[in-house]
Amino acid sequence: MDPANSREALKEARRDIEEGADMVMVKPVLAYLDIVALLRRELNVPIVGYNVSGEYSMVKAASNNGWVDEKTIVLETLTSIKRAGADLIITYHAKDALKWI
Repeated sequence: MDPANSREALKEARRDIEEGADMVMVKPVLAYLDIVALLRRELNVPIVGYNVSGEYSMVKAASNNGWVDEKTIVLETLTSIKRAGADLIITYHAKDALKWI
């Protein structure tokens, strides 16, 4: 799939649903929040945002270097995924986020 083509993403998601998918996953989610929002508007299945290990690692590295406050950036990131329209979020930050919420 061409990552610059949102129409193609929607077409493939619709095809997945026609083939029996119960939900649609967007991975990696942070670079494609617009796709999450598009799928939410157009589809009637759960939308899953997968906050991949590379996104997790960037936050950890920035936090370890003192460039960001980890709690703040993680909760803001997860909120943005939810706000874009994800029904479910898969993230390596889950255990920490549960402590902070």
